[in-house]
This record gives sequence, C-alpha cells and structure tokens, in this order.
Amino acid sequence: MVQANRRLVIKSAAAAVGAMSFAPGLMAQSAPVRIGYSMSRTGPWTGGAQVSQEPNYLLWAEQQNAAGGLDVKGVKRQIELISSDDRSDTETVVRTYEKLMGSDKVDLVLPPWGSNANFAVAPLANRFQYPFLAPTALSRRLVEMRLPYFFLLLQQPAPMTNALVDMLKANGVKTVALIYVDDLFGLENYAAFKVALQGSGITMVEDKSYPGGVKDLSPVLRSMKDKNPDAFVGFTYPPDTILASRQAKEVGFNPKFFYASVGTAFQLYRNVMTPAGAEGVLGMGSWNGKTSPAAKAYFDAHTKKFAGKEPDRWASGACWAGLEILTNAVKAQGLDRKAIRDYVAGTTHKTIIGDIKFSGSENVGTPGTVGQWQNGEFEVVWPKSVATAALNPAKPAWR
Repeated sequence: MVQANRRLVIKSAAAAVGAMSFAPGLMAQSAPVRIGYSMSRTGPWTGGAQVSQEPNYLLWAEQQNAAGGLDVKGVKRQIELISSDDRSDTETVVRTYEKLMGSDKVDLVLPPWGSNANFAVAPLANRFQYPFLAPTALSRRLVEMRLPYFFLLLQQPAPMTNALVDMLKANGVKTVALIYVDDLFGLENYAAFKVALQGSGITMVEDKSYPGGVKDLSPVLRSMKDKNPDAFVGFTYPPDTILASRQAKEVGFNPKFFYASVGTAFQLYRNVMTPAGAEGVLGMGSWNGKTSPAAKAYFDAHTKKFAGKEPDRWASGACWAGLEILTNAVKAQGLDRKAIRDYVAGTTHKTIIGDIKFSGSENVGTPGTVGQWQNGEFEVVWPKSVATAALNPAKPAWR
C-alpha cells in the first residue's frame, strides 16, 4: 500500500512537470497583472490626488477583481496595484516611475497627479514605452512635445479658456480681474486666457500671480474689489480655490461672475463654503451624474465605496474614462504596450463623459466647458450643447 502511494505521488509529480513543460503560457495567464503608480498621500498635492485620482484606481481594481479580473485578451487576471507616496515631490515621482518601468518592469502604469508631475515623467514613460493616460495634466507644452505614448484626458488650456471667455462675452461681461498660481498650470492657463480675450471686448483690469502654498490673497482681492470688475477668474489649485473664495467673502468682493479652477468641482468646496455659500460659483467642470447613465452608475459606486465621498465633477470623470479606455485596450490587445498605444491613439472611445478621441496627445473629443454650483450640485452650464443645467448669470451674494 505504501509502495502504491509512492508510485502515485511520483506519477502526479511527473504529470505536473510535464504540464509545466508544455504550458508555461498557462501559468503566465494566471499571474496577476502588475500595475504601478505613485500618488500624493502627503504634501500639497494630496487634496487633489486623493479626490480626483487614487480613489478611482482603487475602485477600478476592486471592480475588475470582483468580476474575475482584468480581461487580458479573453483571459481574466487579477490586478495587483503597486504604489507608493510621492510626497508631492517631482523628483520622487520620477525616481518611482523609473524603478517601476525600468527595474520592476510592471505590466502597466497609471499616472501621478497634476501637471507638474506628469510633465516630469512623460518623457520617461515615452522612453520605456508605457502608455500613459493622464487625467490631471493640463499643458500645451506636453501636447507640443509629441510623445506618442502620452495622452492627456482633460481639456487643455485653450478650449477651457475659450469656453470661459465665450460664456462671459455672451453674458455681457466687459471687465475681468485674474489671479494665477505661478507654475506650469497657472502660466499656461493665464497665457491661453489672454489669447482668448483678444477681440472679445473684455478688458482685464488687473492680473496677479501668486506662489504655490500662498496663505493670504486678501490684499490682491481688496485691490480687485476696488476696480469693481464684472468677473473674477482664478487659475488656482484646491487650497487656493478655497482660500480665494473665503477671503473674497471676507473682504466683500462679489462680482457678477466668480470663477476658480481646480477644486471648485469638489464636494469639499461645497462642504467648506456650505451649499448656500457655493451657490453660483463657477469653475472647471465637465460632467455630473446627469451626463450619462454610466456616469450616474460610476458616481453612485464611488460614493458608496468611499463612505459618502463623492468624485469631483471634472478630473474624476476624466480619470474613470481613462481607466475605461485602458480596460478596453487590454481586452482587445492584451499587455502588448505598443499595441495598447496604437489602440488608444486610433480609436474613438465611448466613456462615461462622452466620446474621447486623440489627436496626437490631446483629447479633441471633449469640448471646453464651464461648471457652476447650483442647489448643491455642480452643473455643466457651458457650452449649451453639453449643459446639464442653464447658467445662472448673476452670482448671489456670499452667504
């Protein structure tokens, strides 16, 4: 009996060795898909990163794994996320991705948060030939670099500022005051806004830059209040968006149109300012739960998973759309990164925020848009062709 058992064990082992010898691909198929990224969990970029980006990565991986795994050309494989805190530091971002793509050789990568981090890592992704679908980068310079593996999902400065100026002009604005953060994001949007103003009949009565991490904007806001412009525009990051809004309220600066940028579409903004205080404030936004049934399903799933924390109504949607595109690319092309790149570049993609199509690195399918807080929801109000609500053309007094 013992002898028989021994022969059975040997036979089973031999069969296993034989299986390994003719089916190594089968073992590879069952291995997890290793997907790497860095994300800001500490430092000044954290507010944006932990609203617009990392929650989406976690939700996407969870949903894919719950469905059996990521569909890799017909084979379901679990997703393994490999991530670390970049501490809102550009050098750390670069070192992290160099390791992920160079020595770790992960299957795929997901982008970091923000224009500065993406600008730093884009050439590296192109060198290692990893497709990058960046949901929080605004930079015409990135488009002009013509990096074939890099794709920007957000509407870029020209379409966004053109939509803003078009809306202001259509509603009788004659004067505007502007602040902008002194970095790539602020400088490019400021330059695009000045171009958009040409021939509009709108005069810029004051424009001021400010450093990242600014703690007090009240002096410049008081100066702008004295000039009594029809509109205020801020090319701002989340902490600055809230700071400018709070201090505008404190100094009594309440122009007919008040527009801030990154963070305006966040649930946090509505909570900090209160729904009544946020009412009528304009900002960068491109979707909400009314945009499509798929957008509503995503909104609800995100809010449920993160205990009532809502996605923002701008970059969160772009982030999820990028994950949808990547999912479909892997399903069609497997993990061949060049084939994925070609699929992304050559396809019109159906997403929760509408059709996305790339010309070079730029998403030319999503129009420039303006959003506005109305009754506790951040509505798309311009252009009218994609609006989820009509524009309120006169901001009420701060409350």
